[in-house]
Amino acid sequence: MAVSYVERDQANAETLAFYDKAEHRFEMLLNIFKVFGHTPELGTVFTDMIMAILKDGELDWITKELLILKATHRNECQYCVVQHETLSKRLGIFDDKIADIGGDRYRDSPHFTDAEKALMDLTVQIGVDANQVSSALWERLHEHFSEPQIVEAVFTITVYIAVSKFGDALGVELEPVFSGNKPILPVAQHS
Repeated sequence: MAVSYVERDQANAETLAFYDKAEHRFEMLLNIFKVFGHTPELGTVFTDMIMAILKDGELDWITKELLILKATHRNECQYCVVQHETLSKRLGIFDDKIADIGGDRYRDSPHFTDAEKALMDLTVQIGVDANQVSSALWERLHEHFSEPQIVEAVFTITVYIAVSKFGDALGVELEPVFSGNKPILPVAQHS
């Protein structure tokens, strides 16, 4: 771990208020929030942003979970993937669909609609080079989604690319409650 976790008994009043809000929404105090215990103002911004994403909005939450899994798996963030696989299953996404997110299996998968395949392609392209999204892909997206939905999709993808980089850079570890969870989408382990 690159930085320590700020535990509740070490936290000041501002950090405790941030922790209470995060724990209320997420049902536990995640390690990524404990890293933000060092900067509770940023932690509050982070939590509010994540809370705005993890619910039905312009896109339904299930669709956003598919984007999150694709973005974080491509970034090899085991912390993110394990947590969001668990959440995806709670939302009713079945194991075979989660497995087909890996690589480019979604392109031929019967579990993905054409609309979802366009979003997966967008997620891949943003991860490779966000400046090079083709006009053909934009056309496919516009066939299936409104502009507010596209904006929400791009926001979800880019936020979770950042979340995966942030957590991995700081060495955030999975919480003990997730130990023993064998991921459907394993990621390469780096030393």
